[in-house]
Amino acid sequence: MSIKKEDILEKLNPADSFTLAMDEEIRKDGLAGNYGCFALVLSNIPDIEALQQRITEFSQRFPVSQASLRQIGRRFYWCKRNDPPTLFFQHHCPDNQNEADFQQQTLDRIINHKQTREISAPIEFHLLTGPKQHTFFIRWMHPFGDARGADLILKYLCTADDVQRQQFGLPETGSLVNVQLGKYRWWQKIGLLLKGKRYIDQLDRLESIQPFNSDLPPQRMNYTIKRLSEAQTEQVIKLARQHVGLTGTSLYYIGCLMRALEKMHPDNAGEAYCAPYAFNLRKQRALTPMTGNHVCALFAQVPRDAVQDRQKLFAHLKQQNAQVIRQQMDYAFLPLMWAGSWLSLTEYGKILRQSHGSGKERSSFWFSDVGRLDIPADSFPGAEIKAVFYACQVTTPPALAFLSCIYRNQLTLSYNFNEPVGNSEQIDKLHQLMLAELLGEAE
Repeated sequence: MSIKKEDILEKLNPADSFTLAMDEEIRKDGLAGNYGCFALVLSNIPDIEALQQRITEFSQRFPVSQASLRQIGRRFYWCKRNDPPTLFFQHHCPDNQNEADFQQQTLDRIINHKQTREISAPIEFHLLTGPKQHTFFIRWMHPFGDARGADLILKYLCTADDVQRQQFGLPETGSLVNVQLGKYRWWQKIGLLLKGKRYIDQLDRLESIQPFNSDLPPQRMNYTIKRLSEAQTEQVIKLARQHVGLTGTSLYYIGCLMRALEKMHPDNAGEAYCAPYAFNLRKQRALTPMTGNHVCALFAQVPRDAVQDRQKLFAHLKQQNAQVIRQQMDYAFLPLMWAGSWLSLTEYGKILRQSHGSGKERSSFWFSDVGRLDIPADSFPGAEIKAVFYACQVTTPPALAFLSCIYRNQLTLSYNFNEPVGNSEQIDKLHQLMLAELLGEAE
């Protein structure tokens, strides 16, 4: 099907293409695709009319939210549709159904809903209501945006003042990945690319340990949400500062999860734990860009013997991170992402996932720390935000993604796992080990 030039809204940036390659890998597993999810637990049924109006306004201001993802040659573009998709859906618990079951089953159905990329809306908003339980749920295709972008979209919907809402997305900027790449001369880009390749080659000297021992094919993504108390959260933050410094909270979570996995499966094959994570290129408190991925990727890798020693583990992570920043490795993956965007999705996915040494999966788990959310609890139209959580699809292997955020002074942990490769009983055991590590109570 040919596409007119005037129907092209925008081209995917290199970070978008990175997430699209992962979308292809997840779809090859028979799962829904690379979707991110953000949920708000509400105190009551919100002002639906105001919410609908702001969602409509958002879709009109940011037309990519109604676009279709199309391939033209080797590249992918967001293109106009003849018929815009429905973005807002309401789900109400029937009188004869258990409310908790309704919430769980409906969210499960939304998360695992399968559509082709061309048909799927870039983002959807779902409102689940019942006698007592109410959830506002956002699901988006990762090529459409990153977690920080989803946070900005939510803030847009939570902004009552019309004039203040107009400030979102301003000043208009292009891809921050391309902006950052544009700061380098061509020979500097080549130098960065080679530096990034050497770093990957170094990681691939050690075979990554996988969290699950199952060879069963994945059937669905499931998730478990655990929320710490305010006192526990304060203790975790205190220990993170002690072990990895003021800005190393994400590294603390990663290290604790590595130790928990090692204790759960000490005999799993491999030589090191390796976790990809991203850092955001947006300026702090910026209200733009709203859509698109504006991140660069990094890896945290720790040999098994260091993971077994808590002090050695965090010293290793801290030193590794300092070395990455000192050697500008934090930007070395930008030219690699640009080069990868010219490959086929299959070729790119293979390079992103498979170790050049063993040919096996490079990632032991996926990781994302959204940090501390600053959305006022009383800002949602007609309802109070009581709690939040994130969820995401993940490839198999590793079949495990760990997401974290802090809201209302409570740390929320989201364990996302592909069944039957992993199961709820394993995740409950993993969480108990993880909690002990986070609180410094582990032996």
